[in-house]
Amino acid sequence: MRDVETIVREVDSSMTMEGMPLYSEDKDRIRRYLLNPGSLEKIVSSLVEKHTVPIHQRKTV
Repeated sequence: MRDVETIVREVDSSMTMEGMPLYSEDKDRIRRYLLNPGSLEKIVSSLVEKHTVPIHQRKTV
């Protein structure tokens, strides 16, 4: 578990230097993946769903 927390801190540090610090839910996602790499597809699917704008809500140009 200590290795997982080290990785999370390192990723957060790198992202913060780029001006994009991680939210607690981002850190939790990284932990879930590191503890269960088989969960990657589910994690990616949930992110796509979260950040996809339904067609009926899109602005037309």
